[in-house]
Amino acid sequence: MYINLSELSESQVYFTMTQTVIPRPIAWVLSKNKGGSYNLAPFSYFNAVCSDPPLVMISIGKKPDGSYKDTLVNIEQRTDFVIHIVSKELIEPMNQSSATLPAEQSELELTGLATTSMPGCPLPRLADAHIAFACVRYEIHKIGGLPQSLILGRITGIHVDDEVVDLDEKGRTRVNAERVDPVGRLGASEYVSFGEKIRLSRPV
Repeated sequence: MYINLSELSESQVYFTMTQTVIPRPIAWVLSKNKGGSYNLAPFSYFNAVCSDPPLVMISIGKKPDGSYKDTLVNIEQRTDFVIHIVSKELIEPMNQSSATLPAEQSELELTGLATTSMPGCPLPRLADAHIAFACVRYEIHKIGGLPQSLILGRITGIHVDDEVVDLDEKGRTRVNAERVDPVGRLGASEYVSFGEKIRLSRPV
């Protein structure tokens, strides 16, 4: 089967891409609303893009009514945001937080999630998240016909839960992926949990 994307509608292209670029990590983004409440929303067009400086990217579309999403507006206006890696134990509240709410209504109230302070960051992080990245807006690019907003965030610090950290055979600190138990995004309403780990040495 060959799919010619030029023959598909915009929504069909999106549907095809999200079913084939799999699995995708999920950025669960906390940002600050204009009135001081916190917005929390998941995005699966997300990944690391650079180490010097340490940058991650999130690509954000528009709301069904064509307006900009709250996360984008908050990052444009207030710079700071926190990205959490979604563990399987948090998949239900993550899904809840994807609901479209009025701009000043906090998804934290909807989900009942607790927050805690993060050193050096003006925003809190989710207390139950194993991994959280404190980020500052680096650049925002408008791309495509909608347009889509490509946000580059500079990581200023990373919280890693002590419970998911151990030492490898060389005595180096490492994050234990099994204990993080991350979930990834598939197509439509499907997710994937952490499965068999395969370790391969890189060829010399």
